[in-house]
Amino acid sequence: MSNTKARERIDNLLDDNSFVEIGALVKARSTDFNIQETDTPSDGVVTGYGLINGELVFVYSQDPDVLGGSIGEMHAKKIMNIYEKAIDMGAPIIGLIDSSGFRVQESVDALEAFGQIYFMQSNAYGIVPQITMLFGECGGALSVLSKLSDFTFMEEKNAKLFVNSPNTIPENKTVDSSSAEYQSKIGNVDFVYPETEIYTEVRNLVSTIPSNSAVPAVDVEATDDLNRPVEIENKIPNPIEVIKEISDDAFVIEVKKDFSKDIVTAFMKLNGATVGVVANKEFDGQNKLTTDGLKKASDFVITCDSLGIPILTLTNCEGFDSSFETEKDGVSEASNLVFAFSNATVPKVNLIVGKAVGSGYMVMNSKALGADMVYALPKARVSVMDAKKASEVMFGDESKVDEFDKVQGNISNVAARGYIDTIINPVDTRKYLIGAFEMLYTKEA
Repeated sequence: MSNTKARERIDNLLDDNSFVEIGALVKARSTDFNIQETDTPSDGVVTGYGLINGELVFVYSQDPDVLGGSIGEMHAKKIMNIYEKAIDMGAPIIGLIDSSGFRVQESVDALEAFGQIYFMQSNAYGIVPQITMLFGECGGALSVLSKLSDFTFMEEKNAKLFVNSPNTIPENKTVDSSSAEYQSKIGNVDFVYPETEIYTEVRNLVSTIPSNSAVPAVDVEATDDLNRPVEIENKIPNPIEVIKEISDDAFVIEVKKDFSKDIVTAFMKLNGATVGVVANKEFDGQNKLTTDGLKKASDFVITCDSLGIPILTLTNCEGFDSSFETEKDGVSEASNLVFAFSNATVPKVNLIVGKAVGSGYMVMNSKALGADMVYALPKARVSVMDAKKASEVMFGDESKVDEFDKVQGNISNVAARGYIDTIINPVDTRKYLIGAFEMLYTKEA
């Protein structure tokens, strides 16, 4: 039986001896351009189901050794069949991509087949998690397939992701725009790993997210102390360290690590339950939102909401980055983030850990956008604008900076107006967050 590489990858991904193949005898139907003289075992894609850490998943794995792993009519029908079963059973679907794209010999049949896969992916959105693993080429129409997934993993050396081949881009002289390094920096992929690690990381993610949107976020028995005191105040500029400190046993999966300097997105565990985190990150000595950061945050919030994963924000934001890029796309991306938080129906908790200034604060899961619980640390500050600028606006100089900060920025005054639910001692952060999410566990949309 052929498809050695495709089957080997499936075996590396799934629990030992758990894979059950479906459609192994399917071959191409087309007889154009002498394709009938070419053996097409499994029509270049191995499909079936198996287990990851004992949980059901559906998989398809393309074989570049069979017509370049190209997608034709029967190839696509096998993938769609797996999608239908994954949706019916409420289980994740994982695609292992290594394909030259359209099967040219099948002409419009191949074109129609691609469209049908897109349609099936769109129908699966918000029902079951979709994960794409890129091992070889993923170009042209296939790149859309990758982006329609909830999460994309890219093998760091051999995988290529592109709309047009890099050598067709006139200005592309020194950068390989199809490489994992480039694609991760511009936010088109969520994770980059060598092939020796990629299977383990996908297995970790599958065990962290729900198997479908109808079940609660993954909840396992916690081994960490619910009331464990934490030390986070000196770690606030680097939110990953804060998340590790708060999370069960320092568990963190960072998503889109290489994309944007000002926002961190990650999964953590609180008392065994999975929570998605969006956090402001200090860069270049400031806490400003960039257009990339806004996009990264909104995409992650939408994904968490679609999969039923609660959301925590760690807010430390002084507004928007001052740049031409912000003037060009900032309004659009900020609107997207407002829309994402406002429409998310999962439990939403906001912890203000530093400054929360103006519209930058408002878009970061503020109570006005529907946050269920808003906490703040004692040293946090919430204000309509920076105290120095406010003093200049109101009095024409900086003489009232301290007074403005004392009256308007004082966190107790903000809490007195009902915009913050509780001011918490930093060492008690973990205890309060666990309590909030447990209280919100049965929240209805």
